[in-house]
Amino acid sequence: MRLNADFSERIVVRPGDVPWIASPTAGVERRLLDRIGDEVARATSLVRYAPRSRFPAHVHGGGEELLVVEGVLADEAGLYPAGCYVRNPPGSRHAPSTDTGCVLFVKLWQFDPDDKAHIVLDTREGAWSAQAGGVSRLGLHAFGGERVAMERWAPGTRVSAHAHEGGEETLVLDGVFEDEAGRYPAGTWIRNPRGSRHAPFTTQGCVLYVKSGHLPAG
Repeated sequence: MRLNADFSERIVVRPGDVPWIASPTAGVERRLLDRIGDEVARATSLVRYAPRSRFPAHVHGGGEELLVVEGVLADEAGLYPAGCYVRNPPGSRHAPSTDTGCVLFVKLWQFDPDDKAHIVLDTREGAWSAQAGGVSRLGLHAFGGERVAMERWAPGTRVSAHAHEGGEETLVLDGVFEDEAGRYPAGTWIRNPRGSRHAPFTTQGCVLYVKSGHLPAG
């Protein structure tokens, strides 16, 4: 499968643009955002677990990055409530499950081979830092040119036009994010390619997951 596999294109997927589809595991559905490959794939997805569902134990051959968007995820190591950011490096293994049900934002096979960090970070307890112009930021991970963060934008925040030299992905977690090309409500995923430029703002305020500096050229 090849879905949104041309990284030179700007991609916007709003809630309702693509359906939830069943995975091979009962009770687990996926909303595919980009994908290169079949069941083993470089992939970005929203994943929805029904209450009391389990996923078989598996190894992350290319690493797994996830953010718990709703509910509570569990595995052998503990519980991960909404707001938890997790990086399972290449070669790690677990058997995830949930009692409550949950929604996850998941990225697979997108680690630098030298990035071995295992991270579990509860963003509800993190130290957010004020940036210029109404933005607060919580850094989640950095390796090489890659940067991952959560951002809170106060109502009325505007950021000057800037270029994304290494590309940028944004998942809108709350509120409405905007730029000159449109409005992006909660649940929208945006992939801006290398060299793209925009001047983002928010009228009502928003919370974002932002990953930058990591996209291939095309």
